[in-house]
Amino acid sequence: MIIHISQNSSENQIDEITQFVESMGLNVHRSNGSNRIILGLTGDVSKIDINTLKKYNIVEDVYRITAPYKKANREFHEADSVIDIGDGVKVGGDHFLMCAGPCSVENETDTIELAKQLKDAGANSLRGGAFKPRTSPYSFQGLGVEGLRILNEAKKETGLPIVSELMGTDHLDTFVDMVDVIQIGARNMQNFDLLKAVGQTDKPVLLKRGMSATIEEWLMSAEYILAGGNKNVIFCERGIRTFEDATRNTLDIQAVPVVQKESHLPIVIDPSHAAGIRYVIPSMAKSAVMSGANGLQIEVHQNPEKAWSDGQQSLTPEEFKNLMETIKILLKIEGKTL
Repeated sequence: MIIHISQNSSENQIDEITQFVESMGLNVHRSNGSNRIILGLTGDVSKIDINTLKKYNIVEDVYRITAPYKKANREFHEADSVIDIGDGVKVGGDHFLMCAGPCSVENETDTIELAKQLKDAGANSLRGGAFKPRTSPYSFQGLGVEGLRILNEAKKETGLPIVSELMGTDHLDTFVDMVDVIQIGARNMQNFDLLKAVGQTDKPVLLKRGMSATIEEWLMSAEYILAGGNKNVIFCERGIRTFEDATRNTLDIQAVPVVQKESHLPIVIDPSHAAGIRYVIPSMAKSAVMSGANGLQIEVHQNPEKAWSDGQQSLTPEEFKNLMETIKILLKIEGKTL
């Protein structure tokens, strides 16, 4: 349920209605908009009468949210959420996240050198896999905690915040200590125990869309995190599974305006996993910027042919640098800044 409060209401008036609602066993979440104040109610709202709320002079309107996702809903929080991932880097609104790095961390020397090249080209965050979910049990599974240590060495050298994927609750405390953004991969989008666990932290979460998930299911997964108290959720569209097999997945670029209409949370695009083919990535990255996306996540490797994982969908540093020259121009058109 949503209550629109007059912008010129006093704090005492707002406290009065808040206390009344809480006395009914409901939770109240306040959002200050540019034209009005929004009180979002969660819990069993069926027990409260809308007409009773309208008796308060400061109440402009009251209505129920019909969508199953409440806290992720744009009606619950009208303004775009801007999430600070640390070291001055933000995503949402006019702030654009440019996240790049290798699919898997392989060694310290190459990771640090690549991070420096990425920062020089315009990246403002560093992605790197330390724990890798792979289709085959015989594929490289990542360096584990050692990979996170290497990423932190790269951060010391460049200042780039770290984004890395968490596969289960066992290493949650380590990730809270060692990364800036916890990535939840497509295969774990509906791992509800994991979503609940990261919801108990205040660490930003990059929530990838499941390969066969609808947008509503994706939003509901974000709701699990938000319901735990963590407001720092970033959506990541990485392609969905369709009948087409010319590329690895089908990039649902339409998800950007749909999610932005439905939710206040930022959405970034991962064209690397969507395409699965190097030559497709630049076109999809540029399309993502012009769709209004709040960021990009791109895989880059010094020598893709020798990468330990997903080299076929990794740009070289030079290719990334050339792409960033165009991205920077498009961001000016879109009114966004790195």
